[in-house]
Amino acid sequence: MRVVKEAEERRNEILEAADELFGQKGFDGTSTNDILEKVGIARGTLYYHFKSKEDIMDALIERYNVRILEAAQEIAADKSIPVSERIIRVVMALNISGGSSKEIIELIHKPQNALMHQKIQKVIINGVTPILAGIIREGIEQGLFSTPYPYECMEMVVAYTNTVFDDDMVIMTNEERALRIQAFVYNAERLLGAESGSLACVTQMFGSGNGGSNE
Repeated sequence: MRVVKEAEERRNEILEAADELFGQKGFDGTSTNDILEKVGIARGTLYYHFKSKEDIMDALIERYNVRILEAAQEIAADKSIPVSERIIRVVMALNISGGSSKEIIELIHKPQNALMHQKIQKVIINGVTPILAGIIREGIEQGLFSTPYPYECMEMVVAYTNTVFDDDMVIMTNEERALRIQAFVYNAERLLGAESGSLACVTQMFGSGNGGSNE
């Protein structure tokens, strides 16, 4: 067990070092030698855990996916937070955090890295949708929402926010973005059978620059 634990610790050390270096120097600007020096290991040790630099980035994205779901689940489970605020916090949890977040965003939007982008999108749509749907069901019980399709409504919301509000997919001016946000909130209220204006706080969230997924 000790050997397994040491191997896992070493793997995490490599990921932490790479995360920091990718953030500082960029993915292309970071060499495997940079990672070796930062962790203080031999090349063979690195290749025991990861086949390549791309493999390390893939593992960082996988780790990001796990963090997204854990953060979303933790927020959803906190019954002390009002339903509408929990929905917003889950959406905000989709933001990438970590030293190389900007680097990951730029990297996955390169045409050759479409698979990485798809992996994150898949986790968000299939993993976060049921978490949000659970919050909507609570809202239905509380009389805030009225829809026979809580899961499908959230699937539409998640799919929309992760494509239209993805700067790589749809290029918008600030004015166009503001109009999209207003329309999104207007239609989300109707999808959920919510009282008009009850989700206005979502508009404020997007307006503050904290909303939506950054990938």
